[in-house]
Amino acid sequence: MDERPQRRSLAAMIICCNEADRIEACLQSLADWVDEIVVFDSGSTDATVAIARRYTDKVWITDWPGYGPQRNRALARIHSDWVLYIDADERVTPELRAEIDKALSALQLDITLFRIPWRTYLLGGVLRHGRYATPQNRLFKRQGARFREHQVHEQVVLPERRVATLRQRLEHHSWRDYPHLLRKHRRYAALLAQHKYEQGKRSNMAYAWLRLCTDFVQQYLLRGSVLDGWRGLLIAATLARYAYWKQVDLKQIEDRHRALDAPALLRR
Repeated sequence: MDERPQRRSLAAMIICCNEADRIEACLQSLADWVDEIVVFDSGSTDATVAIARRYTDKVWITDWPGYGPQRNRALARIHSDWVLYIDADERVTPELRAEIDKALSALQLDITLFRIPWRTYLLGGVLRHGRYATPQNRLFKRQGARFREHQVHEQVVLPERRVATLRQRLEHHSWRDYPHLLRKHRRYAALLAQHKYEQGKRSNMAYAWLRLCTDFVQQYLLRGSVLDGWRGLLIAATLARYAYWKQVDLKQIEDRHRALDAPALLRR
């Protein structure tokens, strides 16, 4: 008789849009392993939805309210004890599957959140150091969990936060090519600038230039991207520009609002 403890139930949660070229590899890494796969698509015009439906009947097509709100919509459809939130450009390796199974089969489990390191690929090679090699909050206990209602860089909030870090890595194929790398960071910068504006924060262009320099030094030297050769240089430069773009976009939002407010002020 097999007396090994049974793994706690596990769901995979994916939000996506126009990921037909990447989502199948993600779903293949989850198939016949997790207890449920929940997919929320925000209006794909390619074959993303058709591919997802080959792996799960839990597929919803919605509008796009932002990353945090969309993840909360998907979370509300999950019934399993634990949730792995994963993007279409990520893959669970057999080694990571085995480590998660072992963790979720422990007789005594007081952890509520597991962090999983990334193995991020950039233009045919791996980023082994810096921001894109760090552990991510990806596997959590569902009961009482929610995501912050942020447009980007949302984080999961738990009623009790007890954290452990797994050793095996989550495969991360974030960028199709160099233009996609730039577009993605540019879009995130614009979303974060809007979020900052709504919080009452305002731009500072002197600070923007300072962040351009300090973020490069931090990523390239202090966080070790220099050890990744030309790819490390490329990602450090991109992240430095990302920090700069957030301030530039915030300044543009301020200027637009001033222009809209000016006629009203003149009429007073």
